[in-house]
Amino acid sequence: MTASTPPPEPPFNPWRLLQLSSFQIGSAMGDILVTAIWNRIMIVTLGLPAWPIALLIALRYLFTPLSLWAGFRSDTRRLFGLRRTPYIWLGRGMMVAAMPLLGLSLTRFVAAGAAAAGDVVGWLLALAFFVLYGSGSLLSGSPFLALVRDSVPKPRQGLAITTLETTLIVLFPIVAIVFSVWMRDFSLAVFWQMVLATAIVGGLFWFLAILGVERRAPAVSEAATAASDAAGADFRATFGRIWADRRVRLFATFLGLATLAAWAQDAILEPFGAEVVAQNVGQTTRYSAYWQGATALALIAILVLWRRRAPEQQKPVTRLGLGIMAAGMAALAAAALMAQPRLVTIALVVFGVGFGLYTYGGLSLMVVMTSDTAAGAFLGLWTITILLSRGVGIFLGGALRDILLHSTGSPGLSYGIIFGLEALGLLGAAWLLSRINIEGFARDTGRVNPIEVQVAAAEM
Repeated sequence: MTASTPPPEPPFNPWRLLQLSSFQIGSAMGDILVTAIWNRIMIVTLGLPAWPIALLIALRYLFTPLSLWAGFRSDTRRLFGLRRTPYIWLGRGMMVAAMPLLGLSLTRFVAAGAAAAGDVVGWLLALAFFVLYGSGSLLSGSPFLALVRDSVPKPRQGLAITTLETTLIVLFPIVAIVFSVWMRDFSLAVFWQMVLATAIVGGLFWFLAILGVERRAPAVSEAATAASDAAGADFRATFGRIWADRRVRLFATFLGLATLAAWAQDAILEPFGAEVVAQNVGQTTRYSAYWQGATALALIAILVLWRRRAPEQQKPVTRLGLGIMAAGMAALAAAALMAQPRLVTIALVVFGVGFGLYTYGGLSLMVVMTSDTAAGAFLGLWTITILLSRGVGIFLGGALRDILLHSTGSPGLSYGIIFGLEALGLLGAAWLLSRINIEGFARDTGRVNPIEVQVAAAEM
């Protein structure tokens, strides 16, 4: 095989996809430990202020350029003959190494007792953990998605990435239940057990899930290596070429708007339940289970029903999902304005079903809007867009709640306006998607030939 000959397309192997999906076990364990258990202990048990804890959790969003850089490096620089695997193991190794810092920081705060808020060493240990853990997550995220994409034939790439996302969504409640049974009441010793279990079990799956997936490249001549390095050496030039395409800019805008509108409710959903429909903590805690459970069921259903459809054909289901999400948010706005608790559950289930359809279609389109020659860089760009938009959306939801509540004095009206704006944002994202020539991008990057594009367009 010459340097100009593209590598043969890999066969679809469901067992290999199952192996890759086990990667999400470690991801779910780490996320639940960090963003559910640790912060709850810090705020509720130790009585520390919430804002520095929220700031630390959001710190990873500041490092999102690492995702683009890592994806680019995995496209252009092989380590030990491999493109993706070393970057994934390096990033996840950083996350495993960071785990003890989380336990040490909490140990300091517990020992400080009433003076915990002023324990500088404890805060520095927590900061070091989030810097190392967040950097490792972003360093490995884009190369992992690129590895999954590289490991399956083009018609199954959307299915593969959607399967991984579905696995993660399903694992979240499972891990949360296991951890909640493990530690019903706070115990520092039990927390340390969880930290070590996450580092060992999660680290093991992060290692085994990609072991042997990527084939080592054959040795090449020094001239061929130098030519390859020269072609991909300039990070700015590569990103400039990607961003110069209007379709890429439109897709990034669509992805950002949809993500922002979908996640603006994340920080204010439970306060809404308490302030507007007077539900207790146990009832509002179930909100996430309602919509995420519906999301998981919708994803599984569509994976079964539409698994043979090519990723290029997923624009209709993506727009349908956004429309259903908008309907769910509109119903939630109505529930806020009328203070109707029964309507809340219905609205969240509808939103979750739409989110499942949108996730399936959106991830498929994300695969299509990624060229083979710069897969890591493209997926890094999409990762940055999603993470930044999610962070901005969560912040805007909370900020708007404070501003509207102060200016109107009505919780129902305040939350109703926010949910209504989210519905409009989701409809705007659906309209924007209709303006993007995704089929043309697939044709121009050699993903499909012109005849296949015409057939896909006719089915839409």
